[in-house]
Amino acid sequence: MSDLRAIYFRIRRYLFFLLSLYVLGWGFTGHKQIFAGLILGTALSLFNLWLMVRKTDKFGEAVMMGKKVRSLGSFNRMASAALAVIIAMKYPDHFHLISVVVGLMTSYIVIMIDFFKQTFLRK
Repeated sequence: MSDLRAIYFRIRRYLFFLLSLYVLGWGFTGHKQIFAGLILGTALSLFNLWLMVRKTDKFGEAVMMGKKVRSLGSFNRMASAALAVIIAMKYPDHFHLISVVVGLMTSYIVIMIDFFKQTFLRK
């Protein structure tokens, strides 16, 4: 398994753990809007991470074969983030906008934390 795949599976596991905490928070607290926003943002953040890993794999394969690559899918990731914000703005009584934005950034925050953990805590 490539290093990218190993990192992806590790980050995905952390994001699923966070999503489960958010679902518990949504179900057992009175802050349903905030946790619903975090769930929406983090779910789309996980989708964006999957897109990025898939496009990066295809990019690497294309480079190895000497083919040209169009893009790494930045537009798709921006469009899904815009979709999350549009949903939060359309239904403000169900989703907290700032929580959606924080949820969208969650995968990048988890990636940075995992990087520092792997770099500095490795024996």
